[in-house]
Amino acid sequence: MDRYSHAFGKNDIRGIYGEDITEELFYNTGRGYVKYLENLSGKTPEKMYLTVCMDARTHSPALSKALQAGITSTGAHVIDLGLAPTPIGYYSEVVGVPNELTGGNPVIAACIITASHNPKEYNGMKMTYKNRTLNESQIKELKEYTFSNWTNEITDGNGSLVQKYDIISKYTDEMVSKFGNIGKGVKVVVDSANATGGIVGPQLYKKLGCEVIELYSEPDGTFPNHHPNPSVESTLDVLKQTVVDNAADIGIAYDGDSDRIGVIDNSGNYLTGDKLLLVYAIDLINECKPKGIVPKIVSEVKCSQVLYDTIDKIGGKSYMSKTGHGYIKSMMYEEGAILAGEMSGHTFFKDRYYGFDDAIYAGCRIIEIISKNKKLNPDFTIKSMLKPFEAVYSSPEVRYPCPNELKKSTLDAVKVKIAENKDIFGKEIKDIITIDGMRIVFDGGFALIRQSNTEPVFTLRFEAADKSECEKFQSVMVGLLDSIVKVAQ
Repeated sequence: MDRYSHAFGKNDIRGIYGEDITEELFYNTGRGYVKYLENLSGKTPEKMYLTVCMDARTHSPALSKALQAGITSTGAHVIDLGLAPTPIGYYSEVVGVPNELTGGNPVIAACIITASHNPKEYNGMKMTYKNRTLNESQIKELKEYTFSNWTNEITDGNGSLVQKYDIISKYTDEMVSKFGNIGKGVKVVVDSANATGGIVGPQLYKKLGCEVIELYSEPDGTFPNHHPNPSVESTLDVLKQTVVDNAADIGIAYDGDSDRIGVIDNSGNYLTGDKLLLVYAIDLINECKPKGIVPKIVSEVKCSQVLYDTIDKIGGKSYMSKTGHGYIKSMMYEEGAILAGEMSGHTFFKDRYYGFDDAIYAGCRIIEIISKNKKLNPDFTIKSMLKPFEAVYSSPEVRYPCPNELKKSTLDAVKVKIAENKDIFGKEIKDIITIDGMRIVFDGGFALIRQSNTEPVFTLRFEAADKSECEKFQSVMVGLLDSIVKVAQ
C-alpha cells in the first residue's frame, strides 16, 4: 500500500499508470469511497448510487472496470456514463439521473477517471460529494478509508451496474434550452485535442447556430496531435492559424477532461486565464448593474492585479484564493460568489449554471458575449474588452523544475533570503501574500512563487510596468531558486 500513498494529492488522485495508479488501487479506492460516504451520509451502501465516467486515455477503461467492481463489491450501485468530459460527471450528481435507474435514490457521488492535462502515461480520479469535489482534507480521509479497508481479494458483491446511461444528450438539450440560437453569425474553431470535449462541444455549438470548424475531435488517448493542455500556449499553434486563416470570431480549446478552456481571439492572440475571466466579469457586472447587484468574483494568486482592480472599479467585488479548483470552489461557496476562474482556464459559473468548472459551458458563454456585442457593433472583438491590461506587462507562467520532496524546504529558504534582503528585487516590497506560496507585491507589480499541486515544479509569474522590469523580477527569483535547489540536489 505504501507505493500508492503519494497518489492521493490535494485535489484528486493522480500518478503514472502502472506505477502510482493501478487497477488494484482503483478497486480498493472504490471500496474505501463507499465506506467513507457511508460515514458522511449515514446511508447504507444498498441505498447508494454513484456515477462513473472516464476520459480518453488508453488505460481508463481498465481502471473504470476495477473501480466499478470495487464499488459494487460493497453493495453500492454504479451508473456507468462511459466516455465523457469531467463536467458531465459533475452534472450527473447535480442534475441526477432518471428515477427508474436508481429506485428514486439520488446520485450520492460522482467518480471521474482522468489525469486532466497530464501526459498520456498518467491517470487518476476526481470525486464529488454534495455537488462539490473533495478537498485536501477529505482526500486524506478517503486515503485512510481506502487503506484501512484494503483487500487483495476481488469479489462481485451485491451492488448493481447500470450500463450505460446517455447523460450527454440530456446535457446538450439543457444547453440548447438555456442559450437558444445565440451562435447565429458566430464562426468558431474548436480544438478538442483528441480528448473528451470532441464528443460534446462541437456538436453543441452547431446546435446553437455557430459555424464550427473542428480540430482533433476524435478521442484518442495517445494524444497524437498535441498535448491536451491549453494553458501551454505552444499547443495552440494550429488553432491560432486556423482562426486567422478562416476569419473566425473565436478559437476554443479544451484540456484532457474538458474542465479547462483556452481561448484565441480573432487575431490569433491567446487570452491568458485572467484576461478571459475579465471578459466574463465585465459582461456579468454589466448584466447585474441594472438590478443593483454587486457580483462577487473569485480568482487566484497567479492572476494579474489588473483583474482584481478592474473588477472592483467597475462594480464587482473581487476575492483572491489559493490556486486549485477545490480551493476556488470552496471560496465561491463561502463568499457566495457567482463567477470564478484561474490562470489555467478553469472557469466556474454560478450565474445561470451550477458552479462547477465546465469548459464546454464556458465556451457557450464566450459565444454569447461575442454574439450580443456583434449585434450592437459588427466590428466588435474580444480585444476591445481588455484595454485595462495595456497598462502593465505580465509574464507568461514560468515553470521551474523542483523535486516534490524539496519544494517545501526550498520555498522556506526563499522566504528567509527575501526577509534578509528586502531590496533584492530593486523595488520596495509593499506586501507579501502567503495564502499560496509567496506573492510579493510592489507598486504596480508583483513576483509570485508557488508549488504546483500536480507536478514537480514551482509556478512563477511576474507583472510590472514594462517588460524590462518584469524580466528583472524574474531573473532575481530564478537566481534565488538556482542558488537553493542546485545546492540541495
